[in-house]
Amino acid sequence: MHIKYFMKGKPIRIEFLEAVAPMADGDHDKTLNLDVSEVQLHFYDFANNYNASSAISQAKDIFDNYHLDVTKKLIFFVPGYKSHISRKTENLMRDTFKDVPNSYLMIVDHSVYTSARGGKIESYARSVRYAYYIAQVVADFLVVLYTKGYPASGMHCVGHSLGAQILGYAGNAFFGRTNKKIWRITGLDPAGPCFSNSFIEEQLRSGAAGYVEVYHCNAGGLGTTSALADIDFFFNDEGANQPHCGSAYIPVLGSSQVAKCNHKACVKYWTRTVEHPQWYLAWRCDSYRNFRKGRCAANEVTIAGYSNPGNSTGVFYVSTDGYGFTEP
Repeated sequence: MHIKYFMKGKPIRIEFLEAVAPMADGDHDKTLNLDVSEVQLHFYDFANNYNASSAISQAKDIFDNYHLDVTKKLIFFVPGYKSHISRKTENLMRDTFKDVPNSYLMIVDHSVYTSARGGKIESYARSVRYAYYIAQVVADFLVVLYTKGYPASGMHCVGHSLGAQILGYAGNAFFGRTNKKIWRITGLDPAGPCFSNSFIEEQLRSGAAGYVEVYHCNAGGLGTTSALADIDFFFNDEGANQPHCGSAYIPVLGSSQVAKCNHKACVKYWTRTVEHPQWYLAWRCDSYRNFRKGRCAANEVTIAGYSNPGNSTGVFYVSTDGYGFTEP
């Protein structure tokens, strides 16, 4: 949907956010028993130049015939709405972790249930409906790894947008089936539409893992405004707008391209910290305004990103100024 405005005599096309409807509760019905058997898992052991893929429900077969080193750290990534294993975000994750020692990377591809079908609004609502059920097969697979000797303390689950909300469900399901908590869940701008106004049980929150961290880059747009994690990092302008993304002509309506840029910025910030472990310093603060005015300079400080030590809780603010971040 779009409307036209005119600036200096020229028409300007202003698009509504793809997922603005509905910003209400969404459909989180857990009684539908939806079939998600086509969710795919992709496994990467970069050190041994090995990769494999299969339906996630069959993925245990990969490890029946492959020696899994359970001492290695597992990075388990669940992408968001309209993702696919061949798209930029997934490529960025592969490029980021290909040289990280003593680790495996696994990526979930749920695109058969979350790609655009039947129009943008319908397909997003459809994706939200499937999120809980995708999470159950994700949890089932992680339990398989656990029964094969992979410790929960070695599992780091990372999700972007809808994927972050999926991991909220999956983390709780994993605990219910093993009485163990995944070491860490990292939510990169968890999806806001259909979640922000829902009950907290439908959202990624503290308790879903041993430590839950959330990064906000488009809060109130495509990302959630909820601060429910053990620690919530708000980047730049109240975690809503990122400096390299520009701004919409009419902020109330927003621009889908600007929103997408803001929403994906959290992935780019976080992956940069794998190579730059001291990026980014974050201060506990009660508002971005006070943070920018230096009123929180004496407050607790920690490191945001891959090297976050995990010993801080609360709301923290981050500025990317001075860190050399430029849009690739």
